[in-house]
Amino acid sequence: MRRIKVLVVDDSPVMRKALTVAIARDSALEIVGTAAHGRMAIEMAARFRPDVITLDIEMPVMDGLEALREIRRTDMRTPVIMFSSHTQRGARATVVALTLGATDYVGKPAETDSVEAAFKCLEAELLPKIKLHGERMVQRAQAMASAAMQVESRPRHPTVRRSRVKVVCVGVSTGGPNALMRLFKDLATPLPVPVLIVQHMPAAFTKLLADRLSSAASVTFHEAADGQKLENGHGYFAPGGRHMEVASEGTDTFVRLHDEPPENSCRPSVDVLFRSAARTFGRGVLAVVLTGMGRDGLRGCESVREHGGVVLAQDESSSVVWGMPGAVVEAGLADAVLPLDDMAAEVARLAGSRTVKPSIGATNTTAQG
Repeated sequence: MRRIKVLVVDDSPVMRKALTVAIARDSALEIVGTAAHGRMAIEMAARFRPDVITLDIEMPVMDGLEALREIRRTDMRTPVIMFSSHTQRGARATVVALTLGATDYVGKPAETDSVEAAFKCLEAELLPKIKLHGERMVQRAQAMASAAMQVESRPRHPTVRRSRVKVVCVGVSTGGPNALMRLFKDLATPLPVPVLIVQHMPAAFTKLLADRLSSAASVTFHEAADGQKLENGHGYFAPGGRHMEVASEGTDTFVRLHDEPPENSCRPSVDVLFRSAARTFGRGVLAVVLTGMGRDGLRGCESVREHGGVVLAQDESSSVVWGMPGAVVEAGLADAVLPLDDMAAEVARLAGSRTVKPSIGATNTTAQG
């Protein structure tokens, strides 16, 4: 496999130097250019066609968010990894970037004036993500060159509605914020059932993501609180670092949060949520597994199917990483395998919602940060 081509975008000379040195030391990578602001990044991305772009957020001339919007207007595939500060402001901007189509993110080291501190952060956190996403791009390019690329990685097949949906449960990881934005912005009206979401994210990010989606979608989202009663038309995110389950008492259903050990190296875990939903709602569960690394959600989908619920999985070609949905599909647990652009219509149909927006499937990359 050829080397992964990387474009580095950062206004800090220290960070550009650290990235250049780190990439030069890795035989799997090559740097094709460095840019000090977003406008330069857009020009260099078009000229060099990198496999991966690392993108700072706070920069002069054009910041990272505006550059990302411009890049995504014409290029939805090239992985863009945001490299931002750990501050609250940096976290908020990172969440906006992820909903606009950024592929992944890494927090900058606090000692931004130290090349050594920067290099350690890069080696431990950023370079592995560059390789992960870059390898996928290289493999895609090589497959296309050899005419081996398939339009659909798995055949789609219709979902048979088994019973009335009472809850929608979503499991998602890498690439999730943008996938969730696209899914829920396509719904013209709130779903007539509650929505429960496990997105693998740190604690500082889940409330920001819930707020971001609420401002753009018809569903009202919350970072879930222990004991919170579920309401139709509302969505509930598992807080970063805590498992989320659902339980019932009489006619009420509510959230239960706990700190049991991680499952699949994850807390929150999709499996934990899906199993509890299957126990509580039985045949009324609609489970949706979107883009993400690993196999979290596989065992949970087994439980959903055992209780008579329905499972939808995102297809490979529209996933940033086809780990989680791919595991479900390979195990034969998916009732339908759908591209992201078709997912909202199927979720709305199964949940009993009457309408989706006419522009369903169109990605809006001009949302305000």
